[in-house]
Amino acid sequence: MLKFILSICFVLLFTLTNSGQTKSENNNEPEIGVVEHLGDYFPEGVFIINENLDTVDLISLVDKPTIVNFVYYRCPGICSPLMSGIAEVADKSDLILGEDYQILTISFDPTETVDLGTRKKKNYFALMQNKDQAEKGWLYFASDSASIAKGTNATGFKYKKTGNDFLHAASIVILSPDGKIVRYLNGIYFLPFEWKMALIEASQGKIGPSINKVLQFCYSYDPVGQSYVLNVTRVMGAMIIFIALIFLAVLFLKSKKKNSFKLY
Repeated sequence: MLKFILSICFVLLFTLTNSGQTKSENNNEPEIGVVEHLGDYFPEGVFIINENLDTVDLISLVDKPTIVNFVYYRCPGICSPLMSGIAEVADKSDLILGEDYQILTISFDPTETVDLGTRKKKNYFALMQNKDQAEKGWLYFASDSASIAKGTNATGFKYKKTGNDFLHAASIVILSPDGKIVRYLNGIYFLPFEWKMALIEASQGKIGPSINKVLQFCYSYDPVGQSYVLNVTRVMGAMIIFIALIFLAVLFLKSKKKNSFKLY
């Protein structure tokens, strides 16, 4: 069923869009979720504070495939399962964290300090067998509001403050060693093969498939349930167009076949 839905979405996307993004599409960006910026380069000037309280430019740390992970450490919702999912797949991977790739976890709440991240990381490192690798390659940071806005805008990470908390999606961004945005992995669970291939391709600067764009078309983010739900209206519209295209194709083939008989 999922393959059928995705096929329909591909047809509709091919019919209604082209390779370029128009201004109206930009205006219709979701308030909460992820807008892929594949092929863009992560900008300079996103300053983050490390566990030694040093301020560094994030892009200066990127010298290998790099996972950029925006969370906030007090999060009562999907941040914890997301981080647990990262810990689990990183521990299962035969790629060496800290050598083959690195993870940069950054709080997008400017009121949080890095010491809170330091305390939180102990919980996730406790889930891992390769703790030494994690200590070297999974780094935690805080930041200021201007740098957070610049970093999240550059990666298309959309979130909304509600009271003392935030509504946001679960997603990680993968950068190539030269800072190019090459892959997005959404959700809180990652397959080891998917993880490894994404990082290997990132090391080569290859941009990943845009399947997430199809999923974003077919699914809408529900901020209340903090999950993606099927957008029935869009899928039904896609089905109608899909059926109409098949009907037109059948009529065309019948007409062509009838005309070919008349020639004889």
